[in-house]
Amino acid sequence: MSELFGTLPDGTEVHRWTLQRSGTRVEVLTYGGIVRSVEVPDREGRTADVVLGFAGLDGYLAHPEPYLGALIGRYANRLAGARFPLDDVVYALEPNEGPNVLHGGARGFDKRVWDAAGVEHGVRLARVSSHGEEGFPGRLDVAVTYTLDADGALRIAYEARTDAPTVVALTSHGYFNLAGSGAGSAAGHELRLAASRLTPTGEDLIPTGELREVAGSRFDFRDGRKVGTGYDHNFVLDKGVTGAPEQVAELHDPSSGRTLTVATTEPGLQLYTGDHLPAPFAPCDGIALETQHFPDSPNHPGFPSTVLRPGEVYRSETVYGFSVR
Repeated sequence: MSELFGTLPDGTEVHRWTLQRSGTRVEVLTYGGIVRSVEVPDREGRTADVVLGFAGLDGYLAHPEPYLGALIGRYANRLAGARFPLDDVVYALEPNEGPNVLHGGARGFDKRVWDAAGVEHGVRLARVSSHGEEGFPGRLDVAVTYTLDADGALRIAYEARTDAPTVVALTSHGYFNLAGSGAGSAAGHELRLAASRLTPTGEDLIPTGELREVAGSRFDFRDGRKVGTGYDHNFVLDKGVTGAPEQVAELHDPSSGRTLTVATTEPGLQLYTGDHLPAPFAPCDGIALETQHFPDSPNHPGFPSTVLRPGEVYRSETVYGFSVR
């Protein structure tokens, strides 16, 4: 189902698509590919929205920086010095976080209106990112499909093609609070991550290039532990890049019984505890689990490649499953 959600200052209409299946109800906006809400039941059968979002379009326009529920591209996370080398050419981008580029630049995919078409159990968003958009080379044809599986899991499938060598890394920036949006801090949720290493960063949150073992540190979520504040880190998933989604994370709220599982084809996962969420939200009101390639990969030859060339197809898929216990 599609309906008008709001209108941008230039008159462009933004629509809301509602998906519903097997007890899960999801709203997706054509503005920024935003997952505005995900409603699922708790162990008592009571339904609540478990992702942070704004009631109207004005909220997203006034508070773009948290990237609430947004589709991120062309490059998720950070690129150091707003530049990257590719085929002996250094491409200079426009910085939007100090000297660096964050989440694709000042007008990344999260601030674009996407074309939408209904598909079975979901919606397909598509747009063309022109050569030079935010400084990235190559025309990029992108499609992102949001569907609900038979068990109510939200599946996000990304696809892109280019006419010139470029770099691509896409993700969805949802913040989860399994007690329900507006229920207060998500600190105390229990997290399990299939990651033995992470990519440590400097003060600018740019990876140093090291792959550091998590054993014995507060970053060791392999056997499960409660999440506190102070996390904005990329974890190196033990499975690496895979052709089909494999489960890598589980987030559980003991109070409601709601459990979120994350399966992905990606090699990394950014855990961000929302320490800098603006009002009306508070720190750690939601926990972001962003499946991704590593931050700043084009500047680290030892990281998994994010290069896409003509004739190749970029594909990535992440599945968010919901259950109770």
